[in-house]
Amino acid sequence: MNDALRVALQEAGHTTDSLAAQIGVDPKTTDRWLRQGRIPHPAHRATAAAALGRDAPDIWPDTSRRRIRDLVWFRPWQEMEREAAELRWFESNVLPGLLQTEAYARAVLGASGRRTPDEVDQLVAARLARQAILRRENPPWFTAVVDEYALRRPVGGPEVMREQIRALIDWCRHPHVRVHVVPRATGAYAGLDGPFVIASSRDHRTAAYLDTQLQGQVVSDPDDVTAILAAWESVRGEALSHRQSVDLMREVAETWT
Repeated sequence: MNDALRVALQEAGHTTDSLAAQIGVDPKTTDRWLRQGRIPHPAHRATAAAALGRDAPDIWPDTSRRRIRDLVWFRPWQEMEREAAELRWFESNVLPGLLQTEAYARAVLGASGRRTPDEVDQLVAARLARQAILRRENPPWFTAVVDEYALRRPVGGPEVMREQIRALIDWCRHPHVRVHVVPRATGAYAGLDGPFVIASSRDHRTAAYLDTQLQGQVVSDPDDVTAILAAWESVRGEALSHRQSVDLMREVAETWT
């Protein structure tokens, strides 16, 4: 049993039924949360913790630190990401993880069928928790280049895509976030070789991250980093301006009905 949740319920004068009613879920859902290892979706976790007058990590420990295979190898890059002063991100098939909605992230992370529902829950929670770096007081400068096909691929279905693209537009209202779209009319370009992320720290260290079907690779060799930086300049040069890209996102969002 999740003793932290049980105690929080008692001290707040709640039952699982009354908590369910307050946050708008089925009572069976809150009953499941009492079982150790059952973690609510991130939105429900924050709402439930607020209703109980607790911080969510006090009840459900930081899922980004759970030692499932998908997270252990990722932790070195996650530390670089947290310390970055600037992040440059290119994606050709999906949208950048730091800008994903919960529903979109769930569709992406569950698509392979290799993960259990609990593993998907943990990975989704970890991905959403990482987004805090873009909301902190001194966030990194974040620039993303995405292929237009990533906006038009029906990940999770029309409703998920409409919500995701609208969220992407909302992110673009932040002065430290810029998103550029490579139009689908573009022919062969450097981005076809695969996605990557470049992190630069305040002390001018730069590393890159490359993703694969099994796990990612952190690249720090100067020659390799130089090659990735050249690829970045190439894909950035093919993309629309930030304002043109936002206009295109608004247009594509209307198609997801």
